[in-house]
Amino acid sequence: MDRKLRMGMIGGGKDAFIGAIHRIAANMDGLIELKAGALSINPEIAQDSGRSLFLESDRIYTDFKTMLENEANMPADKRLDFITIVTPNFAHFEPAMMALDKGFHVVVEKPITFTLDEAKQLKAKVEQTGLTLLLTHTYTGYPMVKQARQMVANGVLGKIRKVWVEYPQGWLSKLSEREGNAQAAWRTDPKRSGKSGCMGDIGTHAANLAEYITGQQIDKLCADLNVMVEGRMLDDDGSVLLRFDGGAAGVLMASQVAAGEENALKIRVYGEKGGLEWAQQEPNTLLVKWLDKPTEILRAGGGNPHLSSYATHNCRTPGGHPEGYLEAFGNLYRNFALTLQSKIDGTTPAPEALDFPSVSEGIRGMAFIDMVVKSSASTEKWTKFEI
Repeated sequence: MDRKLRMGMIGGGKDAFIGAIHRIAANMDGLIELKAGALSINPEIAQDSGRSLFLESDRIYTDFKTMLENEANMPADKRLDFITIVTPNFAHFEPAMMALDKGFHVVVEKPITFTLDEAKQLKAKVEQTGLTLLLTHTYTGYPMVKQARQMVANGVLGKIRKVWVEYPQGWLSKLSEREGNAQAAWRTDPKRSGKSGCMGDIGTHAANLAEYITGQQIDKLCADLNVMVEGRMLDDDGSVLLRFDGGAAGVLMASQVAAGEENALKIRVYGEKGGLEWAQQEPNTLLVKWLDKPTEILRAGGGNPHLSSYATHNCRTPGGHPEGYLEAFGNLYRNFALTLQSKIDGTTPAPEALDFPSVSEGIRGMAFIDMVVKSSASTEKWTKFEI
């Protein structure tokens, strides 16, 4: 290609946390430029946000439908290549479906939709159109997560037996949704967030990470969801026992009332010969623990001969230069962009570039939410994982 990919954004206006993250990630490799946006349902905020991002005035919109209609009719040298959707959960499905109908590729925040049925409809639309969808499960973008996945896939640990994954946060330890915290307000509101709070928000990240690294899928689960802060409408804490289709057993814990914690996502995976340990707050390190020899410490870094091609493809700096959340997010956008470039050029993307989460992971995330809510309310020990 002799140009950057052209991006439009729905949601993510001024003071929206995740919108800014997406823009930074998309800009990181110089492959993408933001050209249009419907950045807020508030017209004043939409206009102010667009101007602050130096969008052309006629490509700043106050509703996504007008944006998609107008942008679909742009000449080829101005037409958008893809749409990024960073609205609250309940407002993912309609713009995603319309964007695909108009011929745009899509990037969407997780969870992919509001309900499992919507996710299935979106999958059918993606398959019908042949377009590409990126679901931003950020943690799969870390180089050492990709290294862990490749080591498991290559049988380095032997047959996988046990998975522990935990995601404790502390930011909802008070009833912040009633203290003017806009993020807390929509994330704890079932009308905007969905049927689960904590498990829908961060438990899905933990489940996705466990499936991604092990290459196994959750087959059965037994969940216990809790509302620990009085007056809250959705779960803010929970634990889940897991059984995987490859025979592994697992434990998943997610909590947003672990006072003092920040984003302490951590996973441990154990096989017959040894185990792996990775923590999001120390993301450049992967511990490899052996049954019969000392623990190894693998470190991220471009050119490291001890890492897989999937890990080094997603490293941006030499060893010792920390790469974190923004770089992981940027890796998702880069791989998505490289894939789109190949589609446009009529070439085959490298396998490493195709390694990003999409609609299938989105469906499994929505099914996970449904199943943990069902299991928590049930008197049965195990609830069959069904899609």
